[in-house]
Amino acid sequence: MACSFRGGVQLGGLLLSVLGWVFSCITTILPQWKTLNLDLNEMETWISGLWEACVSQEEAGTVCKAFESFLSLPQELQVARILMVASHGLGLLGLLLSGYGLECFQFHRSRGVFKTRLCLLGGALEASASATTLFPVSWVAYATFQDFWDDSVPDIVPRWEFGDALFLGWAAGLLLALGGLLLIISACLGNEEVASPWMAAATAPPVCVPGEEFDGSFHLTGRPMNQVI
Repeated sequence: MACSFRGGVQLGGLLLSVLGWVFSCITTILPQWKTLNLDLNEMETWISGLWEACVSQEEAGTVCKAFESFLSLPQELQVARILMVASHGLGLLGLLLSGYGLECFQFHRSRGVFKTRLCLLGGALEASASATTLFPVSWVAYATFQDFWDDSVPDIVPRWEFGDALFLGWAAGLLLALGGLLLIISACLGNEEVASPWMAAATAPPVCVPGEEFDGSFHLTGRPMNQVI
């Protein structure tokens, strides 16, 4: 079925939301939230994420160890774990609702108003997923920035820096926000659905026209005139 302009906006919002949701899942799994390079040993690099910390050496490769206790983590990492998992749930639910509410796809002759509400709800969920992705990523970045410029720490002590996962998380949050915004905007656009010929014939009311000589009766144009008695 051909999509109207409104359907194209919905499809674009859904694709952006899917891409942002995938990036968000990858961000949660990656351990490169923070990186630390040792000046004394440039061949060794430390990385830390939500679930594990790893040390990478050119000769020995990469060795990772999962965090043993949730309560022993810094507060920003505890909140980041919870919000990132919540973001995945909100994003997935929003994708399912938005996909069912797309104008380009028809399921059992769903009503246009119902599908519009599904797109609106799906867009709101994607916007919520964007917020629950951007907040923990930005909080971890802020905590890392504060620790890096902490004057109470001696200069000889290595400092944690931004990892690649933070930038991927920011990209995921922006994509989710754009996708949710397009889905919400599409719900505000006019309904441009074009009914199929058999649906139009089934729903169109009969048209009445007066005869050539008015005798107080009307004839239906939906069937031949010789059958109208």
